[in-house]
Amino acid sequence: MKLFETSKKLTISLSLIATLALGTHASETNANVSYAAKADRIKQMEKDAPSNPLKNAYFGETHLHTSFSLDAYIGGNRMSPSDAYRFAKGETVNINGKEHNMARPLDFCAVTDHSEYTGEMFTAMNPQAKGYDQDVLKELRSLTDYKEQIKWFIKYVVSVNRGDAKPAHTDFFTGYESTNNAWSINSAAVNEHYEPGVFTTIPAFEWSAAPKGGNLHRNVFFRDMVLPERPVGYAEINREEKLWEWMEVQEKRGSKLFAVPHNSNASKGMMFNENDSSGKAISLEYVQKRNHFERLIEMMQIKGNSEVHRKFWVADEFSDFENADSMAKFSKRTFEKGNFVRAGVIKGMKYVDTLGANPYKYGFIGGTDSHNGTPSDVDESKYIGSHGAADGTVKMRREGSIPEWLGGTDANPGSLTGVWAEKNTRGAIWDAMYNKETYVTSGPRIQVRLFAGVNLKQNPTDVVEMVKDGYANGVPMGGTIVGAKKSPVINVWAIKDMDEANLDRIQIIKGWVDSKGEQHEKIINVAWSDKRKVGADGKLPPVGNTVDLKTAKFTNTIGAATLMGTFVDTEFDAKLPTLYYARVIDIPTPRWTTYDAVRNNLPLLENVASTIQERAWSSPIWFVPTQEKEI
Repeated sequence: MKLFETSKKLTISLSLIATLALGTHASETNANVSYAAKADRIKQMEKDAPSNPLKNAYFGETHLHTSFSLDAYIGGNRMSPSDAYRFAKGETVNINGKEHNMARPLDFCAVTDHSEYTGEMFTAMNPQAKGYDQDVLKELRSLTDYKEQIKWFIKYVVSVNRGDAKPAHTDFFTGYESTNNAWSINSAAVNEHYEPGVFTTIPAFEWSAAPKGGNLHRNVFFRDMVLPERPVGYAEINREEKLWEWMEVQEKRGSKLFAVPHNSNASKGMMFNENDSSGKAISLEYVQKRNHFERLIEMMQIKGNSEVHRKFWVADEFSDFENADSMAKFSKRTFEKGNFVRAGVIKGMKYVDTLGANPYKYGFIGGTDSHNGTPSDVDESKYIGSHGAADGTVKMRREGSIPEWLGGTDANPGSLTGVWAEKNTRGAIWDAMYNKETYVTSGPRIQVRLFAGVNLKQNPTDVVEMVKDGYANGVPMGGTIVGAKKSPVINVWAIKDMDEANLDRIQIIKGWVDSKGEQHEKIINVAWSDKRKVGADGKLPPVGNTVDLKTAKFTNTIGAATLMGTFVDTEFDAKLPTLYYARVIDIPTPRWTTYDAVRNNLPLLENVASTIQERAWSSPIWFVPTQEKEI
């Protein structure tokens, strides 16, 4: 049975592929008149795109797999990159035998297929391709039982990647030409679907190294169509330092690019390690390169929330959110506090004192890591799984698992990236990401603004004036203030997704490193709904819960549509590196497991959350005593 049907079959003449991704290093000399004319039109459209100097919020997908990713193909995915962009723009596709779409189109999208084996997937799907009749690929196409497909995947991919077996990639490697062809198709789709001012496509790929089964994957994003001949994979580069070296080469050839680590909750202590991959203490050069090439980190995706975990943040009343506990049952993973983003970004500040720069100075973004080819399919009420045959039915979601990763009930629909940019163009969106003026939502299109400065006006009542003051006299999320001598003022504002739940509260998460290098943090409730009062214990009472578990419905009779507040840090020590980020919490709503149960007249699952409080996280703002050393 076909689990996926595309709106357009993948049929492409191999002789034309080289000209489809015009703008790449390899294809620049082949640029033809029609492409030049289109490029000129694009430039004019970018120039004419509506612009707002105070910036707009744009929402998009930064982590997605199509049929060009081997693990997605095995799950039944036959969506092409072009199909994925069509879904992002609001078109209907057929997933797991059912018509499916999103209620609202995205503003931007990046398809991040695994660079590893992407050429083999091009070959496997294209009878004209050299190597189509190769034995291992024939075996792959012949498999119809999902369990047998997973066995095939473990034999040829998973066991090799984590070192359990001898390398078997050569058993079905079809040459770099096939990788180039797959990359060209991806690039052609990026060109085809870019509509400046309406919808932005970003060329990207995923580098998927996982030494000893620890997740060190990175998604790599390009600012324009000055692209390499092909993406690099872990077979060529197996650790992050070598990836940065490869990126340096691309910069010298004219590319602008950065990498985004993801899934740090599964990194086995390696994402925020004190040592480099050779076991030596990280050096200033290491710190500078990481800070230069890695501007952002993925906060959340279908495999869990990487901000915090309730096991290590007992005092944080909102730390029990999509913890994805069952990941510890696969690939010998264990949860460590140091795997989580809050611990990592605070830890990074200790290097400001010892080395003069911060290796983990990350802004925050979100994605899905969906292997269905459906960008930002994050609606809890419409969730149909994310990994094809693994969780494409109610039974599989309730009783099955995503192979080698986690149990089906521990998965979630993923998250969205929000950026503040002057216009919806590739350059403006990429620049906003590079400058870390980004935030994450766990699904709803919440808008969040955060500004900090020592001279900001306190307790603003108008968001426009808050924003003007923030840009003029402070810095936005992602910014840094050097040498502040008095207590910073933090202004924050949030507005709910107009189609979703009200807001419960806004919190500021403060993190700092003391003179001994010890990490500290504090959570401050800054603005909240319903005239609640902080209790004697210093905590704010819960907002309440309107969810009817029998109908999977809720009401917005509690909470607020917008919240705004100020935090003045009277405990600020100008000698200590310090950061602040905002966390916005929604009122409770049904989790996808509840929607599934009610729709199908099934009992609610035991020991699985029936409701959740969706949320958003802003990128941090940093205060440092002295200027950091940059490349």
